[in-house]
Amino acid sequence: MSQDQPGDHLSIRISNEDRERVAQILHNAMAEGRLEMAELEERLDQVYAAKTFGDLEPITRDLPVQSTSPAPQPPRMPQAVPSPLPSGRIVPGATVGPRNSVAVMSGVERKGEWVVPEQHNAIAVMGGVELNLTYARFEAAETVISCFAFMGGIEIYVPDDIYVVVDGFGFMGAFEDKSMGQPAPGRPVVRINGFAMMGAVEVKPPKRKHLRDADRYEIEE
Repeated sequence: MSQDQPGDHLSIRISNEDRERVAQILHNAMAEGRLEMAELEERLDQVYAAKTFGDLEPITRDLPVQSTSPAPQPPRMPQAVPSPLPSGRIVPGATVGPRNSVAVMSGVERKGEWVVPEQHNAIAVMGGVELNLTYARFEAAETVISCFAFMGGIEIYVPDDIYVVVDGFGFMGAFEDKSMGQPAPGRPVVRINGFAMMGAVEVKPPKRKHLRDADRYEIEE
């Protein structure tokens, strides 16, 4: 009976969860002063372009972390992907907006009818990032927004027809989830994670002025 050769697992394709685990390692390394901002952005691009454990392994090779290429796990049963909403919130194959929102002693704002990529990074260093999803559309049924706030703030406005899962860590800072959306078939899911140090990541309903044209997303017959 044949045995697996050393390194065979490096050719196994990775999941979004694997990518997010490595992205969190990189965000922590920057907070500790091990990486500079330019290095973080460059490595995050590599993470989200990675296809296999072999692609991920070199990205954290010089950081004091456990290997990013663990032994392969038993395959998970495939899960059904929700159908797109009739209103067109989910638009696979559309031209997506920027994959990074970086504010260093400055401000960045994303709003209007932009298409949110499947993976988006929001970084605020002594600055502010505002992501307004009120009229946004999505490349995929499930989107991940990774946040890093250092002495800065990230505000994410989410209407109630989007379900949000917030899983972040604050050190002398905070992650706040005031969103109102509930899970439902076909409804986009946005997972927000990351790290806030002497800063804040706030997830909240849209401002009243953002909702004046809310009927543009009524379900079409």
